[in-house]
Amino acid sequence: MNEYEILIAFDDEAQKWYAQNDDIPIILEDNSLDVLLYRVKLAVPELLEINNKPHAGVHLLFKMEAQAVTA
Repeated sequence: MNEYEILIAFDDEAQKWYAQNDDIPIILEDNSLDVLLYRVKLAVPELLEINNKPHAGVHLLFKMEAQAVTA
């Protein structure tokens, strides 16, 4: 099984969620977290195939990046 960790974070300036992984490579953004996760799941197999990487049995780990807020 091929496993990839996808970084998920919110860009405060752009007011959008983004997903990134340099190994695949992928970077996507969307206003909706649910839509973004769906788009990533659709795009990853195709991007792996395009980049001649194994794309069967891919397992995605989504890692949320937390940002500290100071008051």
